[in-house]
Amino acid sequence: MDLSLIGRRALVCGGSQGIGKAIAHELALNGAEVTVLARTQASLDIVVQQLPTGHGQTHRTLAVDMSDEVSLITSVQNAVESHGAFHILVNNTAGPAGGPLVESGVESLRSAFENHILTAHQLTKVVVPGMTACGYGRIVNIVSTSVKIPIDGLGVSNTIRGAMASWSKTMANELAARGITVNNVLPGATETDRLQSIIERNARTKGQPEDAIRAHMLAEIPVGRFAQPSEIANAVGFIASPAAGYITGTSIIVDGGRTRSLT
Repeated sequence: MDLSLIGRRALVCGGSQGIGKAIAHELALNGAEVTVLARTQASLDIVVQQLPTGHGQTHRTLAVDMSDEVSLITSVQNAVESHGAFHILVNNTAGPAGGPLVESGVESLRSAFENHILTAHQLTKVVVPGMTACGYGRIVNIVSTSVKIPIDGLGVSNTIRGAMASWSKTMANELAARGITVNNVLPGATETDRLQSIIERNARTKGQPEDAIRAHMLAEIPVGRFAQPSEIANAVGFIASPAAGYITGTSIIVDGGRTRSLT
């Protein structure tokens, strides 16, 4: 099985912590030259210093706020012009705030749409020409298991994740003939700051201890534990590799069996 990414360049969004950081490490381990994108330069510098360089690759950073569309696109375009095309794009953006959908304002939905769908779309338009020219492209979207089954208390997120999956499937069909695949990885509950914030919010909302909320969540997962970020990254590493060239337009669940659905 060919998992080597030697000679490939990857752009990992939201790569300074959690799942994004783990993905950057996995792609570098497999030989990719990784550009890590996030808001804070200091955090990015720490991540890049920790990335594997066993294949002689040079890793880079892009410190930019993903909600600033003009700065984001300009920065990525400049990176392509300076260092060459990206062969791998990982769209990874922090999820919207929790709460019931019926209580959410229109602005919350608009902001989530812009931060997820529009950002991914704009980045894809920047990287696709280079991917097309070399006949190799991997676009991987980190989404959520709510694509399959909505998660209680995450109304805006559920809505946007579904839209993201539809965008991805459409894009996959349009780009397949160019040697570019588009897939979603759907993480379940993963040991990140995002998970902790959800546990804290549920504890406040339900008036229960955090330990009780955590125990309830764990009871819903057949393997009996939360995922580690590296386990999500392993799935991305495979999808980004030459071995996955015939897999496109699909969503891969990585959730320890929690999703009660086969499709």
